[in-house]
Amino acid sequence: MARRGVMSEELKVELAKELGFYDVVQREGWGGIKARDAGNMVKRAIQLAEAQLVNKDSR
Repeated sequence: MARRGVMSEELKVELAKELGFYDVVQREGWGGIKARDAGNMVKRAIQLAEAQLVNKDSR
């Protein structure tokens, strides 16, 4: 079963802009990005999620 839609489109766009490959997304769509860029995007999303959990736990 495919796990599509786990990351919101807004978050993906924000991360692509932050990581510097949003221009590729605009030109070619998500299928045009390099595997390394996709991996870096996932790593960054995990970092953000972990930071949210830490902040949530420390309240």
